[in-house]
Amino acid sequence: MSTHYVTEKEFRDQDFTQTILDKGEYEDCSFINCKFARADVAEITFVDCHFEDCDFSLARIAHTAFREVNFKACKLLGLQFNTCNSFLLSFRFEDCLLNSSSFYQLSLKQTVFKNCSLKEVDFAEADLSQSIFEHCDLAGAVFDQTKLEKTDFRSAYNFTIDPDHNRIRKARFSKENIASLLDKYQIIIE
Repeated sequence: MSTHYVTEKEFRDQDFTQTILDKGEYEDCSFINCKFARADVAEITFVDCHFEDCDFSLARIAHTAFREVNFKACKLLGLQFNTCNSFLLSFRFEDCLLNSSSFYQLSLKQTVFKNCSLKEVDFAEADLSQSIFEHCDLAGAVFDQTKLEKTDFRSAYNFTIDPDHNRIRKARFSKENIASLLDKYQIIIE
C-alpha cells in the first residue's frame, strides 16, 4: 500500500467512480456529496473522517479501514463491511440507507445507528453489545448467534430476534416491539 497521507482536507462533489481516490491514509477529512458507488476504495484507511450525502452503494471495501468514521445521510447499499480491516473498526451511522449490507462476524460494540434503514442486513455472529438502534427499520435483518447484550432496540422496528439463538441479556426493548422476540411462536398478542 502507498504511503500517501492526507489530513484535514475537504472533498466536495467529487466523483470517485471516474477519478480514483489515491490509496493511502485519510485522517480528519470530510467527504461531502461524493460518489463512491461501485468504486474501488479497497485498502484505504479512513481515520476520524466524516462522510455526508455520499453514495457508497456496492463499493469495493475489502481491507479498507474505518476508524472513528461518521456516515450521515449516506447511501451504503450492499456493502460487505465484513471484508473490511477489522482492526479498530469503529463507525456511526445517521440517516443512512444500509439495506442488503453485511456486518457478518464483526465486532461493532457501542455502534450507533440512528434513523437508518437496515433492511435485510446480515448481523449474524456479530458483536453489537451496547449498540443503539434508534428509530431504525430492521425488516428482514438477520440476527443469528449475534451478541446483543445491553443493546438498545427501544425505538427500532420491524425486527425479528430469536432469544434462543442470540445473546440478549440486558438488551432494551419497548413494550410496543417486544412481540418481535416472540415471532417464532406464532402467537397472537392483542
